[in-house]
Parts: sequence; structure tokens; C-alpha cells
Amino acid sequence: MQTAEIHTNKGVMKVEFYGNDAPGHVANFIKLAKQGFYDGLKWHRVIPGFVIQGGCPNTREGATGIPGTGGPGWTIDCELNGGNQFHDKGVLSMAHRGPNTGGSQFFIVLSRTQTAHLDRKHTCFGKVIEGMDVLDSIRQGDSIDKVVVSE
Repeated sequence: MQTAEIHTNKGVMKVEFYGNDAPGHVANFIKLAKQGFYDGLKWHRVIPGFVIQGGCPNTREGATGIPGTGGPGWTIDCELNGGNQFHDKGVLSMAHRGPNTGGSQFFIVLSRTQTAHLDRKHTCFGKVIEGMDVLDSIRQGDSIDKVVVSE
């Protein structure tokens, strides 16, 4: 099972990927992480009790685009049929602006209470397995310092 550490200014969250359920999303996230794409980005959307969202290159220091509107320059197709496609607390899921338009922006679920409507509409591709206290402490504007993938 592949894992990664998301290093933030608030601490580290360790995530385990859903390689069997969302192999394309896992490969995409790992590719971007290894390229340093996520290093220095901000959590641009934080809705208490719902999600924290990051991965927009327009949040990088000196970027001129509107936060929440950027991506890597490509899109990937949704993977919604796997067994782990439920938005429980700590789940990593791909943000998109419609089916098959995900790229680099992802969110992490803060509570199952308000996220059932996302099931099988946004691809779940991993889950936080350590650092839930860090997840709960993230605020809008906090940083993603780096993502370290373990093979």
C-alpha cells in the first residue's frame, strides 16, 4: 500500500492511498507530489465541519491567478466504482468543476455529516491514517509545505 506525508505549517498528515479503487487518481497525485507541484501551496478553501481544499497553483507565492481556479494543465477522468467511494472523515477526494475535470485540487473531509452527497460524484483516492489533529487544525491560508511519497 502506497502512502504519503502531507507536511503543513501545522504538522504532518500521513495518508494511505486507495490504489485499487482509484489508480489513476493515485498515480496523478503521486506524479504531482514527486514533481514538487504541491510544495508551497495554500489551503485555499476551509469550511468547518465539511472540507479543507488545496492543490491550486494560483495559491503559490507570487501567482496571479484566482485561488481555486488553477490546475496542472490536464484533467483526469473520475473513478467512482471502487469500494472506498465514501466521504468519511479524513478521506482525500478530487475536487472538480464537473465530471472528468479533476487535476490537482483535492480536498480532505472534516466530517461525514455533510458529505454523503459527494459519494460517487467525487473520486476518493486515499485517507488520513495519522495526524487527524493536524487535519482539524488547518485554517484557510495555512500552507502545504511539501508532500513526501513512500513507495
